[in-house]
Amino acid sequence: MMKLMSKEIEKQFKKIGRQEHVKDPIVVCKFFNPCGAGTWWATECYYVIKRKNVCGEEEIVEVEASKMNGSVGGQIVDMNFFGYVSIHGDHCDEWGYFPLSELQSYKGPFGLGIERDKFFDPQPMSEACPKAFDAIK
Repeated sequence: MMKLMSKEIEKQFKKIGRQEHVKDPIVVCKFFNPCGAGTWWATECYYVIKRKNVCGEEEIVEVEASKMNGSVGGQIVDMNFFGYVSIHGDHCDEWGYFPLSELQSYKGPFGLGIERDKFFDPQPMSEACPKAFDAIK
């Protein structure tokens, strides 16, 4: 099974931060289904943290990657990405959130899972997936 995240990719997400006001956001990494439909272009990353609040009750919070510095005051239980998702390359393709845990849990034919494009270099969405860029113009 391929490791979908690396420390280097995490550093890139932390450096780039939120991009909702960027006209042509940078795609940090690309995931794909090696046995069929499905491509995910990730432009932002959020850590999902389980911790106790001031009342001592457990809560789940999201912290944007560029805001992570030092102790998180809890346990990182997942990562959520924001980006463009194309499952069938049709009118259902859309911008949205997708969790790392879902990408990791998928098992396709021959037991193959979702993979990260190891040869993908961060680039503007207009270059990585022009269709996605057209959707935000």
